[in-house]
Amino acid sequence: MALNVIRFIFILAGGGLSYLFFPTARVYAVSIGLGVTFFIIGLEIALRKISLKSMIVASFGLILGLIVANLIIYSFRSIPLPQTADVFLPVGLSLILGYLGAAIFLKKKDDFHMTPQFRFGQSEEEDKILDTSVIIDGRIADICETGFLEGDLIVPRFILQELQKIADSADSLRRNRGRRGLDILNLLEKNARVRVKINEIDFPEIRETDAKLVKLAKEINAKVLTNDFNLNKVAELEKVKVLNINELARALRPVVLPGEIMNIKVIKEGKESGQGVAYLDDGTMVVVDNGRSQVGRNAEVVVTTVLQTAAGRMIFTRLATGGSNRTNNNRSGKRNSH
Repeated sequence: MALNVIRFIFILAGGGLSYLFFPTARVYAVSIGLGVTFFIIGLEIALRKISLKSMIVASFGLILGLIVANLIIYSFRSIPLPQTADVFLPVGLSLILGYLGAAIFLKKKDDFHMTPQFRFGQSEEEDKILDTSVIIDGRIADICETGFLEGDLIVPRFILQELQKIADSADSLRRNRGRRGLDILNLLEKNARVRVKINEIDFPEIRETDAKLVKLAKEINAKVLTNDFNLNKVAELEKVKVLNINELARALRPVVLPGEIMNIKVIKEGKESGQGVAYLDDGTMVVVDNGRSQVGRNAEVVVTTVLQTAAGRMIFTRLATGGSNRTNNNRSGKRNSH
């Protein structure tokens, strides 16, 4: 809103100054003045979509091209030249070499590695780019609430547009997922511990969203925050740092060692004869040997084996002796009471 007000004042100033300084041709002057102001505003909007790294690299190339042009012009000063060449040679060389310098440096910008210290006015913490899956997942809001994440959270404009398309989908499941993602973004914006920024940089020549995310991360030297396995692998191949929410969840699972006693609720029968099955709060499956009789009850079990598989972690247990005795005693008491 404030930026639009500034633009409006700039347009009025451009038209007003043209009207005052050229009283003999005010209509043409105002038209030209307004045209210039609109051109400048359009240029400003276009530059917003260009990363800071691209602008810095292009500026270095432009400066180097102008320096080389001036060195060549200086070497020709001792040589008599026609008047037209003496006028147009400096301008022509400056335009050509300046353009070549900016274009070549911009083409080779991926060969330049900018550290976070070059990002003026920001902390040394790298920004994190959110992808669609991690926003819809929602756990990022809880993580930010704990204060474990620092730096800015970047939401690219093309990710926001993808969320809006999902929220407007005719399919109810996709629509609910998209709306959940937008609600999570609203929660993040209200969180004082983090700063959410919308990034306007886009890559129209790239169609895949994952490829755009990886390209943007390389452009602005940021990490990708995701829970998408495929995006994780692609980013690693492109040498882009990735923070995977699923890996964080696995790392934070409580450590369970053989011999430990756990109190769990057996909720169903297992596949093997006599087995019972329970689940921990994080979804880890607990298999209870001879636990079928405890279905629907809380039972103390002893951990025998912890198995890590590709699908996740499984814990194998047996009924604790004390838990079995208490259960048997309860049953005996009920029989005696009858």
